[in-house]
Amino acid sequence: MRSSEKKQVEESKKAASNGAVVSDINGVPSVPDSAREDISNATSESEDEDWHNSSSDNDGDSSSISDNTDESSDEDDEDTKAINEAMLDYMGALEERRQREALGSEEEEPRSARTEVESDSSEDEVPSRNTIGNVPLHWYKDEQHIGYDLAGKKIKKKEKQDQIDSFLAHTDGSKSWRKIYDEYNDEEVELTKEEVDMIRRIRAGRIPHAEVNAYEVPYVDWFDWDGKGHPLSNAPEPKRRFIPSKWEAKKVVKLVRAIRNGWIKLDKPKEKPKFYLLWGDDLKATEKTANGLTYIPPPKPKLPGHEESYNPPVEYIPTQEEINSYALMYEEDRPKFIPQGFQSLRQVPAYSEFIKERFERCLDLYLCPRSRKKRIDIDPESLIPKLPKPKDLQPFPNICYLEYHGHTGPVVSIAVDPSGMWLASGSMDQTVRLWEVQTARCCRVWSLDGPVRHIAWNPRKDLGILAISLQSKVLLLDLELGTSDPDEVSKLLALNPSVMDNDGDGALVTWMKHENLKALEVKHSQEVLSITWHHKGDYFTSVAPDANTRAVLVHQLSKQQTQNPFRKLQGRVVTAMFHPSRPFLFVATKMHVRVYNLVKQQLSKKLMTGLHEITSMAIHSKGDNLIVGSKEGKICWFDMDLSTQPYKTIKNHHEDIQAVAFHTAYPLFASCADDSTVHVFHGMVYNDLLQNPLIVPLKILHGHSKTGGRGILDCCFHSNQPWLFSAGADSVIKLFCD
Repeated sequence: MRSSEKKQVEESKKAASNGAVVSDINGVPSVPDSAREDISNATSESEDEDWHNSSSDNDGDSSSISDNTDESSDEDDEDTKAINEAMLDYMGALEERRQREALGSEEEEPRSARTEVESDSSEDEVPSRNTIGNVPLHWYKDEQHIGYDLAGKKIKKKEKQDQIDSFLAHTDGSKSWRKIYDEYNDEEVELTKEEVDMIRRIRAGRIPHAEVNAYEVPYVDWFDWDGKGHPLSNAPEPKRRFIPSKWEAKKVVKLVRAIRNGWIKLDKPKEKPKFYLLWGDDLKATEKTANGLTYIPPPKPKLPGHEESYNPPVEYIPTQEEINSYALMYEEDRPKFIPQGFQSLRQVPAYSEFIKERFERCLDLYLCPRSRKKRIDIDPESLIPKLPKPKDLQPFPNICYLEYHGHTGPVVSIAVDPSGMWLASGSMDQTVRLWEVQTARCCRVWSLDGPVRHIAWNPRKDLGILAISLQSKVLLLDLELGTSDPDEVSKLLALNPSVMDNDGDGALVTWMKHENLKALEVKHSQEVLSITWHHKGDYFTSVAPDANTRAVLVHQLSKQQTQNPFRKLQGRVVTAMFHPSRPFLFVATKMHVRVYNLVKQQLSKKLMTGLHEITSMAIHSKGDNLIVGSKEGKICWFDMDLSTQPYKTIKNHHEDIQAVAFHTAYPLFASCADDSTVHVFHGMVYNDLLQNPLIVPLKILHGHSKTGGRGILDCCFHSNQPWLFSAGADSVIKLFCD
């Protein structure tokens, strides 16, 4: 390119950047924008022709170029074409930049700016800007980004144009038809000229690349027949091809011998397809007649028995009064045959019901359809659940180790302290006794004003406080044990002066100091039958079934306050217990167990026992399972995560169940009843909610005698050991060990 022409190109570029009218090197003004695309296409076609001409010229001999007399004119034409091409590319890029600035777009450089033509191979593709892979894009519809780039940074979504802007951009843009939206990278890709040409060739059914010639490989004829008058081998045929083969004859003889001996079967019988009725009966069980119907033999008539003897013993012959009474009975209860006595067989008259019975049998054979009942042969052992052996579930209490004697009346309630060292018992002889567990020695005896109904030990180890219910009072007794803190116990059992001012006629209970004992007294309006402590040792409940709306009261020892959580109770309350770890209160009435949420102050669940009258209740240490005992001798196990119906119902006692108990450390529970027996069970509760609890009966403990129609009145487990205490109406407490 000459220096003058280069200067002219630079001046035209500056003029184009300043917005002036641009002309080519010959002084011709530029073409308008609407016709720029047609000019570029025409120019590209001329460029292709020039390229082919130049390539063909280059393939010629170099000497032909040197011999050309118009060499200078050809160089001028080539420089002019290069300048025109550069000008057109520059003007196109300038116009695209103006359109982007007008639309406010921040798109990246189009793919047309790429210098090299991409191939159709996946290895040559430009790597994607988005690295999320081939995942559905609707996962990112609510996000502000569409994925992540190679550096791990979020790719923000671009602002979408409205319909008016997109329409104007499509109308004004000369190359808008070449743009394709890439939704994975959130960008518009402009197709190059080569890619558009490739798409057109594919749609026309041609090879994508124009430079590929599918027929450039010439045909090669591997055989040349010119001048060849004979085949490859012209040897004469040998004699062996015209005589029978000796070895084939031996093979035929061998096959004939095998066929005659039956070793080879030529015609195998075709197997007929076996069809059967999909919903039909077993063909082996019933035979079919010629008409295709299943034949079932008729039932055989009943043969005469001993009651139809012609000369029965006299005691089997009914009197006339008995015969008359048969007429007053229902027909189905009336005897079918009335025996009679005859001296000899020839005196027996004809059977009066013979014709009637034969007629009814014929009607049955004619009208009644027959059916064959299939009896299912089931092994009775398979119906019994497979449970582990009791010896594999040790330890559990099975022998009587100690007996505690001292009470003169029935022992109605027993309780073990949290440390497991002491045992407290309450009896109808109006005394409460403190026993040493390992020696059965009675350490203390407290004489009270009335028979004891129930006792409960405070669950805190540092507080030696025992709650005792007798008549309409609840005593909070200081046992003065060496393990308890005397200052804290004295502070808790000291009467609060503010409580004395609040006591009046409308108070729920009356808190007062006991006159003779070191105890705090809570006086109720009716007789208290049950007491239970909260696991933290500050709250306890008292149940007085005859107190109507005040049947269940919740007391707080530290503040000496009483609350009535229920305005109305449905049914007679038997007992009430706190949940071991959650703010729930279980209230057992005669037929149902209601679970109340103390935080929300509403009913959470209602357990349907299906029993006539509940007598006792115990809650598992995890709190999700509980058992109830009834006067029918049944135990109902409830899994509250499973259902409000009983998971298992066990009928193990013959008389009323008096108490049920769970062990706090071992998978054991027990029940005692008036039949003077204690049943010990293995009750394993799993942490996996998909696995049901395992219940296995282990041992039936005997040893108490029945007194006044009462047997064992209470039972409880040791705090740490697999031991069981039982208290009976015979005034004896027994310890069963493993």
